[in-house]
Amino acid sequence: MKIVFRLIDGAVIAAGACAFGIFHLFPGFRGLIPVIVLLFLAVNIIPSPTDFTYKRRRLKVCASGVDLLFGFLLGSAITLAAHLAAGFFILPFGVLTYFFSCVISCLVLLSVFCNGIIRVYLTSVQLGIKHRVIGALCGWVPIVNLIVLHKIIRICSDEVEFENYRDLLNESRKNDAVCQTKYPLLFVHGVFFRDSEYFNYWGRIPDDLILNGATVFYGNNQSANSIADGGAELTETMRRIVRETGCGKLNIIAHSKGGLDCRYAISKCGAEPYVASLTTINTPHRGCLFADYLLEKVPDVVRNAIAGSYNSALKRFGDTSPDFLSAVYDLRSENCRRLNREISDSGSVYYQSVGSKLNKASGGKFPLNFTYPIAKFFDGPNDGLVSEYSCEWGEKFTFLTTDKNRGISHGDMIDLNRENIKGFDVREFYVQLVADLKKKGF
Repeated sequence: MKIVFRLIDGAVIAAGACAFGIFHLFPGFRGLIPVIVLLFLAVNIIPSPTDFTYKRRRLKVCASGVDLLFGFLLGSAITLAAHLAAGFFILPFGVLTYFFSCVISCLVLLSVFCNGIIRVYLTSVQLGIKHRVIGALCGWVPIVNLIVLHKIIRICSDEVEFENYRDLLNESRKNDAVCQTKYPLLFVHGVFFRDSEYFNYWGRIPDDLILNGATVFYGNNQSANSIADGGAELTETMRRIVRETGCGKLNIIAHSKGGLDCRYAISKCGAEPYVASLTTINTPHRGCLFADYLLEKVPDVVRNAIAGSYNSALKRFGDTSPDFLSAVYDLRSENCRRLNREISDSGSVYYQSVGSKLNKASGGKFPLNFTYPIAKFFDGPNDGLVSEYSCEWGEKFTFLTTDKNRGISHGDMIDLNRENIKGFDVREFYVQLVADLKKKGF
């Protein structure tokens, strides 16, 4: 049905361009011009009635933008053919008239293009900065602009359909509350980030979990400090949440260094009574050998300068006492080996882990595309930072990648870039992960 409306859009847009351009030169078409103009204006406002079937307004606007861009391409092709045919009748007696007709038709088509591109630029998430910039730079380069426009249409069309699929999926199981676990969820971030009003660390994941019945809390801990200090801070957070809500315990989902902080909190800081389960996501349980190498190579002056700049900057984002160097040194393989000897898992807590890997460097976003080959040299298959070997901990280990060249990075596992990855639906992965915790009685 959608393709039918897009074909109609293209025909109407072409007719509109020709009505303003060449139709007025032929008496037989003049009576149709007012009707064509009205249809043209209607298509520019509402390209397709099917756009109203989408659940979110953002998707409706983005879908309408895609329809207009598709109509622009088809309409341009039809208009070009019409002008070539009409040239045989106009050119012999009116070169100037034919020239102005072409200019007017181009301006009309340009108005449709601008209408469509503004809609997708304002509403698409998957388009990203890269394709927006490429679109702006290549928009005036013949042939190349058509290739880029086709890419933009495909990206936005796929986004609309996938996001609408997720909306319908969540709506269909809303009453099942598949993520309504016995104990609430506590999300704990990794190093060099924090949960705050300035940055949503977990991307679109929490919203989908909440739609499926989950209750979500955040660690809101320091962005960088030692594992011991992180564990102590998180223990106080757990104690406060349990006291204020009466929930009894928490299911912790911790990413990267956050998993080490939580293991320490449970074993050494008295958090054990407040934890039902701990799921670590891409956590370097055995450290990072390439981090050891980098620390050895970086001069003290440079290392201290970076640490000072970071600590100063993060105080402005809510940290009270960030400690860059303590966080980095605690991730060394030697320190993690010592940590694993000193802390033991609790018999009353369910431990499981998740890891992932990139299949090639270009599959990761900056800076993971640069760190991937270094980590691979020292640690083998990795997610851009943490090796497959280092991620595994607990009773169950889930290892993820894609069958395509891309793979799944350290940042992809927390929806850092809000990217829809073919072969891996990060939001659905977490929905099923939490649903499994519910089935286990947690």
